Amino acid sequence: MSRDILSLMENWDGQGVVVRHDRPTGTWIFIALHDSTLGRPSGGTRMKVYPALADALEDAMRLAEGMTYKWAGLKTAFGGGKAVLAVPRPLEGAEREGLLLRYGDLIETLNGAFGTGADLGAGPDAMAIVARRTGYVLGIAADGSARDPGPFTAHGVLCGLRAALGEVFGSDDPAGRKVLIQGVGDVGEPLARALAKGGAELLLSDIDEAKAAKLAAGLGAAVVPAGEVYGTVCDVYAPCAVGATVNERTIPQLKCRVVAGSANNQLRVDEDAERLHRRGIVYAPDYIINAGGALAFSLMLEGGWDDKALFRRTAGIGDAVRDILREASASKSSPLAAARARVDRMLAERRATAVAG
Repeated sequence: MSRDILSLMENWDGQGVVVRHDRPTGTWIFIALHDSTLGRPSGGTRMKVYPALADALEDAMRLAEGMTYKWAGLKTAFGGGKAVLAVPRPLEGAEREGLLLRYGDLIETLNGAFGTGADLGAGPDAMAIVARRTGYVLGIAADGSARDPGPFTAHGVLCGLRAALGEVFGSDDPAGRKVLIQGVGDVGEPLARALAKGGAELLLSDIDEAKAAKLAAGLGAAVVPAGEVYGTVCDVYAPCAVGATVNERTIPQLKCRVVAGSANNQLRVDEDAERLHRRGIVYAPDYIINAGGALAFSLMLEGGWDDKALFRRTAGIGDAVRDILREASASKSSPLAAARARVDRMLAERRATAVAG
């Protein structure tokens, strides 16, 4: 391993990383286990081509840590974990299926130490393949098919976004509010449709400009070129694609009052939360507002497969965002600091209970 990878492992506060090289495809598999205080480390599987192997490991570690905060912030009985399949090139057909089956075998050998679900590059179809070899896949129905977490994630984002609107503007009604959605994929598209139905003035952006234009035409929205997102005037900037778009370079350009979207790791570093706070931009912490899919899948494990009931439960994300924003306002801190305090309290209480027991 390179020194960069060893340095990442030395400086990480997680419990461990399972590493495997898949020789038939040349894929490196990283399963990052961050914290098991609340339960089995669980998180999605991301399959992607990375510029360097260290980037893949760092992604797995950051996402696993985010899952710890996500599960704890919603008071669910799971710990933080995440998997990354760092493929050397896009895989298709039998080659892709073989990798996913072998990945399922690897998860099964962990005997329940890690549970997974759909994520970027490894959607429900991929999880259905993985589930043929392991029982530790979230969102798998009795017939072996996999549910799409996207609609549940989008619903949670919508509820959290409305909560943020309420705190900033005094009303959670999106009608007439200008919302810029960056990324109109599995979550961004249903979020756009829901906001359009609610009367929001939509601005859509995607690296696939044709995709954004097609959706915009159907919803009466405007298209914003990818290079103009951060300087565009809007009420809400909703990052729903890649992470780290809110950073030292982009924050001075933002012309919004709220940042509320589905992307993981929206801040490049934690200090970016303070930069937003100093500018008076309200940030809905990503690992709270984007937890709808994870929450729905956790409820499925308890036997809750009714969509109406799942959507009702994911609506509680709006309450969580509202509580965090009010706590941040009362303490004059950033919403990220308030969310971390909430998570730390939850983990500390559980650890204290475990010691006492």
